[in-house]
Amino acid sequence: MLNVETINLFYGASHCLRGVSLTAEKGRVTCLLGRNGVGKTSTLRAIMGLQSVKSGRILWEDGDITGLAPHQRARKGIAFVPQGREIFARLTVKENLETGFAPLKRGDRFIQDEIFELFPVLKDMQHRRGGDLSGGQQQQLAIARALVTRPRLLILDEPTEGIQPSIIRDIGRVIRLLADRGDMAILLVEQYFDFARELADDFAVLERGEVVLAGRAAEMVEEDVRRYLTV
Repeated sequence: MLNVETINLFYGASHCLRGVSLTAEKGRVTCLLGRNGVGKTSTLRAIMGLQSVKSGRILWEDGDITGLAPHQRARKGIAFVPQGREIFARLTVKENLETGFAPLKRGDRFIQDEIFELFPVLKDMQHRRGGDLSGGQQQQLAIARALVTRPRLLILDEPTEGIQPSIIRDIGRVIRLLADRGDMAILLVEQYFDFARELADDFAVLERGEVVLAGRAAEMVEEDVRRYLTV
């Protein structure tokens, strides 16, 4: 389980995260919701070690990872799919996937058959450059690259942004399948509430850097959640 305990994060003098706490359990999808600029991506960057927290703790599998560098967290089984995908446009699909080998032991440095079972389109495009793929295909590649690392915690930052509906459905199917296996925790940042509602087992809603709603999806009142998402 991931436990984020009352973390505070600053950008200069700006207090961006104010005592944020949340959890993500293996076998469940935790969805972090909120308007633009409320601290969702900052929370993910703090969990991944890309931004240092001022106070609070981040625990993963009963170990304190607050002070670890991003590559050390990756070796502990944490994978991050950033907003905007950030694939390598000049590398082929296969080469992009192989960049996921970095945190793995030498004997594990191969692309699992499951990757192409989850994303069949990538199998036929292995020798195409990443920059030649559509936005939806690039998003599938970004998720596949994260899965190559064999994560036990998968963090996704707005995977549906700018993606056509058919691929959104494919991505949702993959996320649900991965969670249902029971060996992976999934933390998903999303603004598209209908997508989140279909997938999430647990919710946390941010407003001005604070968690204002949190709990099991079955216990959440949709109108209360939507109130913090509308502009």
